[in-house]
Amino acid sequence: MRHLLSTEQLSREHAIQILDTAQEMSAVGEREIKKLPALRGRTVVNLFFEDSTRTRISFEAAAKRLSADVINFSAKGSSVSKGESLKDTAQTLEAMSADAVVIRHWASGAPARLANSGWIDAAVINAGDGTHAHPTQALLDAFTMRAHWAKLSGTPSVGADLTGMRVMIVGDVLHSRVARSNVWLLRTLGAHVTLVAPPTLLPVGVEHWPCEVSYDLDATLDAGVDAVMMLRVQAERMNASFFPSTREYARLWGFDDARLARLDALNLKDTIIMHPGPMNRGLEISSAAADSHRSTVLAQVRNGVSVRMAALYLLLSGEMRQTHTSSTVPSVKDPS
Repeated sequence: MRHLLSTEQLSREHAIQILDTAQEMSAVGEREIKKLPALRGRTVVNLFFEDSTRTRISFEAAAKRLSADVINFSAKGSSVSKGESLKDTAQTLEAMSADAVVIRHWASGAPARLANSGWIDAAVINAGDGTHAHPTQALLDAFTMRAHWAKLSGTPSVGADLTGMRVMIVGDVLHSRVARSNVWLLRTLGAHVTLVAPPTLLPVGVEHWPCEVSYDLDATLDAGVDAVMMLRVQAERMNASFFPSTREYARLWGFDDARLARLDALNLKDTIIMHPGPMNRGLEISSAAADSHRSTVLAQVRNGVSVRMAALYLLLSGEMRQTHTSSTVPSVKDPS
């Protein structure tokens, strides 16, 4: 693989390779000096056409921990705001000898266009494009789930998938690139996925996705789940009324205090609660649920750095183009 554009085309072998490498990379965050020389002399450009906090900072931290030089490019205040095209921006980055471009764009397909255009000779990582895909978010979610799943079974997580895990993804699926990327990746890794949402917040063609669809959160919860992923209601992408009121949405599809208590009543003591952030507390998730011992929200943020380190390392080292499932990460255990 030369680029990381979506999870739909990501094989099980490559997905596990990224997750296993991320597990090695996570050890770097526990060292006194959180640095590896793996990408010294390489240049990584964060090219963001949409606002972002977690993803941009996570990619920046990942690249710097690998000793790469980082250039942060924001569309606001740049030539893009003056009408410069994606092609011209890409050719500018090519002239700067960028080795990897991490791109977030409001238009679905923009990263693929950049990767396949011939405008730039750099690895392209999709950091979110429109409502299409967000592969590294799905990978960090899977990394978090795999660690939990391995802990429950008492087996090593390295080399493992998510076979048998039941995952429920709830909320604004229509506008969520996170949901799309997670459905494909989790299915590839063997998990059983159920989407729960009002009919108005499900995309056309969802019946062809590799998952089940439900309109009843409580019924799906009663059937038993191992992970509940709540999605942010993306009001900024809505140009119509997709539900009568925020109060009704929270009552029917929000993970409130009552549903948190319901997990204990159903004896689902090991079920985790996930959220890709940022959270609308009181709407799709209550503060009690977000801050409970079941919540993996902060673990997801922490794991995001390790997963993005793995993606950058594998793509720029050429490891993702090889067929083996293991990779050798230099100097991870070397304190120097």
